[in-house]
Amino acid sequence: MSVWELVVIGGGPAGLSAAYAAARRGVRTLVVERAAHPRYKTCGGGLIGTSLAAVAGRIEVPVHDTVDRVTFTLDGRGGFTRRHAAGPLVRMVRREEFDDRLRAATVAAGAEVRERATVRSVAQDPDGVRLRLADGEVLLARTVIGADGSSGVSARHVGVRHRQVDLGLELELPVPPPEQDRWRSRVLLDWGPLPGSYAWVFPKGDRLTVGVIAGRGEGERTRLYLRRFVDRLGLARVPPAHDSGHLTRCRTYDSPLRRGRVLVTGDAAGLLEPWTREGISYALRSGELAGEAVAGADLACYERSVTERLVPAMRAGERLLDVFARRPALCHALLATPPGWRAFTRFCLGQADFDELVDRVPFRVALAMAARLPGPRRRAAAPVSG
Repeated sequence: MSVWELVVIGGGPAGLSAAYAAARRGVRTLVVERAAHPRYKTCGGGLIGTSLAAVAGRIEVPVHDTVDRVTFTLDGRGGFTRRHAAGPLVRMVRREEFDDRLRAATVAAGAEVRERATVRSVAQDPDGVRLRLADGEVLLARTVIGADGSSGVSARHVGVRHRQVDLGLELELPVPPPEQDRWRSRVLLDWGPLPGSYAWVFPKGDRLTVGVIAGRGEGERTRLYLRRFVDRLGLARVPPAHDSGHLTRCRTYDSPLRRGRVLVTGDAAGLLEPWTREGISYALRSGELAGEAVAGADLACYERSVTERLVPAMRAGERLLDVFARRPALCHALLATPPGWRAFTRFCLGQADFDELVDRVPFRVALAMAARLPGPRRRAAAPVSG
């Protein structure tokens, strides 16, 4: 039985970025993916500048809309729209197309991708890592990168722990030309009635992605929020092409990123921005960092890199979520100000992460004041594993 230098579990942005980074540096790499590309993935599909920079030179991004206008509402009230005159803030993609382009680029870089292959177990011994597939086949690898989601086998093997778990509900709505014109180049963000919740409308050509997200444990109220949001938009009679839900999980800060020769990336590592729950940029960046660490034969470098490059922005996002959960009206009002809008655009364009933004004196003062004001909090979740 041959031994792969690297096996990557999962063929999403994190896994394919890891495989691409390793394969183009000469590492003999295999990706195993339980589905077959192109496959539907529950995801808003908005690419901020950080994500675009991560795939620059690798793929031509399959954009279905470019957004330069954002409408903000506070549970349907107090709406206002801002436009970024200098150009697009966010580019909208359909994940089945985006991920398939990443797959093709990874194969072109020299990796092998095996689809419809599900990993059931991971075991390490002195010779390397053994992966047992659903059909009984065993794969041997010197190193494994897990990118199979927050509930996947690699996260359980490494022992990933989460401090924040949210429920996202999403509809893909095919819409006629008048609705397409109404939403072209514009997104809607609605700050919701549940602590830390919000809803969105993302345009993608002839369809709209409409969704809500809130803390786990509020399932019925989250579903009610989605129903009311869609009804308010006048879209309740549109039959969805997809009606799906998923959990997003954010790691505790002392959660492991590696166990022996098994690393975890992206959702499998619980890497995402806690306030917006933006995860694509974290998947792309952490995957690349993991692949580079394997190619450089320095697995500990991956842990250091994540701690230095990604964790500061996650901590800042946690602070923003706490303030937003307490005082959504304050956050809504701040976004209407020139400094608030500039901060939002800089984040969308990838010019600054949240840690850089909240370190500015006006934001430090505003956050400190907001944190002292009474208001509802998100329910603290006990750390959970896997």
